[in-house]
Amino acid sequence: MDFAAEPWDYLAACEAIDIEHPLVQSTAARLRTGDDIAYARAAFEHVRDRITHSMDTGDPRVPWRASDVLDQRTGLCFAQSHAYVALLRAGGIQAGLCYQQCSGFVHGLAAALVDDRWVRLDPRGADVRFSASEDALAYPGDPVHPTVYATPHPTVLNTLKDMKTLTAAGLPTTL
Repeated sequence: MDFAAEPWDYLAACEAIDIEHPLVQSTAARLRTGDDIAYARAAFEHVRDRITHSMDTGDPRVPWRASDVLDQRTGLCFAQSHAYVALLRAGGIQAGLCYQQCSGFVHGLAAALVDDRWVRLDPRGADVRFSASEDALAYPGDPVHPTVYATPHPTVLNTLKDMKTLTAAGLPTTL
């Protein structure tokens, strides 16, 4: 993996990863039991199981800020990753954003430093299980971009911010 920022940036807040927001903080506090691995798993399962993917449910809302995703309980894969990264960082775990090139579209996922190892984790995948030792991806056969970003890629963030309602035609196809 390549890293686009300094190590401490993977613990910091940004516009989309609003770790100081009360909802992010209270959710993180509620999920924080046990060690870092248990917390990373609890946060992963929370996002995977409680935040629906907008396209799966036909929900036209396009939240992109982590706190809005947690509040509205819906979002695209990018937004679900924003929520997961925010929860990890709020719990003191370094985390970033990754992207995968799937059949004609870009897919968003997260990377986290769990048990002294960076792993890519995809909270969008309903059948994906958390792993502290290896990548856990919804689309394991598709290429993953090697860079881990501390903030959302500008193409992704600008696309999400510009979308008023969900439209597959408006999603990024390349970075």
